Amino acid sequence: MRQVVLLGLMFYRKFISPLKPPTCRFYPTCSEYSIQAVKKYGVVKGLWLTVKRLAKCHPFHPGGYDPV
Repeated sequence: MRQVVLLGLMFYRKFISPLKPPTCRFYPTCSEYSIQAVKKYGVVKGLWLTVKRLAKCHPFHPGGYDPV
């Protein structure tokens, strides 16, 4: 299951992300954060951390360095 999720994330980074302008306010980017979280914590907790990170992605959050 982990490999399927990672392949989906890598597909997004390679084919979908380049179509959009760079707007990420965090380092590492949300897709890189998601890959690191899934590798470190597994699918369930990694995707939960990704959802929490995406919830912080709005104009009123300052962004910055946010490691896994």
